[in-house]
This record gives sequence, structure tokens and C-alpha cells, in this order.
Amino acid sequence: MQKDSAERYTREKYTAFAPFYDLLSAEHPVYGAGRRRLIESLALREGDQVLDLGCGTGLNFGPLQNRVGLRGVIVGIDRSAQMLVQARKRAQRHGWDNVILIQADATTMVAAEVSEEMTQAGGSGLSRVGLATYSLSLMDPWVRAWGNMWQLTEPEAELGVLDMQLPSGVSALLSPLARAACRLGGADIEAHPWAAVERDCAELRSASARGGHLQVRVGVKPAGRR
Repeated sequence: MQKDSAERYTREKYTAFAPFYDLLSAEHPVYGAGRRRLIESLALREGDQVLDLGCGTGLNFGPLQNRVGLRGVIVGIDRSAQMLVQARKRAQRHGWDNVILIQADATTMVAAEVSEEMTQAGGSGLSRVGLATYSLSLMDPWVRAWGNMWQLTEPEAELGVLDMQLPSGVSALLSPLARAACRLGGADIEAHPWAAVERDCAELRSASARGGHLQVRVGVKPAGRR
């Protein structure tokens, strides 16, 4: 499948399945474990503004709200309008008035324009924390999305990436299942986008779950590095 066709197929699939995504995502048996590890690894404080890049239906919002409180702000960015519809419903259902949702393609958006949109919506133009959970491996090229996350966060911000690879050790027996699940979701299991955190950030923290299938990296932007 050619690149343009593959991207169009992924977009259409996420649009069609957005209302059912939470039920089909294997969040509770598998992927929620990585999400918890990442958010626990971040030094979030009450009142922080957090950028959730590729926020999908807002599965991160609850755990983030528990950390930043209603004085904080959560900025969710996703290219799928239908996924954002579900994220908005989640925020409204829980009364989270501190959630800002922006429709944008993280690989092509102009960071300055998105920063202005964040400000106009009542937030800050830059976030103190940025995270991407199971989203960078869906993006091509994901390095552009990482660059935009970098630009939309404060100097010395904390950045976190959670994504997938083939399981290791005894769990390697589950590799065909992991590969099939990623293919079904449109993710590149060989992307390893957490390498950007290892390369660009200081104070690196690492964690993993589900036999190494889920990889977490958290780091801090070095002072003075743009």
C-alpha cells in the first residue's frame, strides 16, 4: 500500500471507529498499563498545563486531571475530528472545563499558529509538560510531530513518550499478536519514537510494561536548547 493510500486508510478507519474506539482499544487488559506508567513518571504539579499530542478520545484526561487539578489545563491535539468529538463528550461528561481541544495534524501544523490558538482558548501558548501516548508511531514522519511538541512546550519542559515495540523475553511468543494489533491500528511497531527523548532530553527516566511491548521514556528539555 502506497504512503498516501495508507494514510488515507488510517484516517478513514479512525473516523469510522471513533465512537467505539475505547471499547476496541484493549485499554484495560493491555495498553492502560503503559499509560499509567507514563503519567506516573511525569513530575506533574497542580496547575500545570499539559499538551497531549494525538489525544484521541481523551483516555489520558482522567489521570491527568487527577494530577493537575481544575486549576491546570489540558490541551488535546488530534487530526481526527471524530476522535475529538469523543474527547469533548468525555470532558463534558465529567465537567472538565479546563480541556482545550484543537484539530491539527501534528506532522504538518505550524507550531506558532497552534500556540496562538491555545492562548485564544484561555490557556498558555506553551505547556510545561508534553506527552504522546501511542500516537507518534501512527504519524509519518513522526519526527516532525516530535519537533512540534518540542516547540509547543516551555524551556526545560518535561516530555514523555509512550509507544510500542515487539515484546521481548518469554513474551516474545506474543510478537505476532502485537504486530497484528499495531497493523490493525495503523501503527508502525518498528518506529521506536521514544528514541527522540533519549537523544534530545536530559534526566532520562525509562519504564516498560507487558513484556517490553510498551515502552515509556520521560526527559527534560535541556536549558538553552531550542
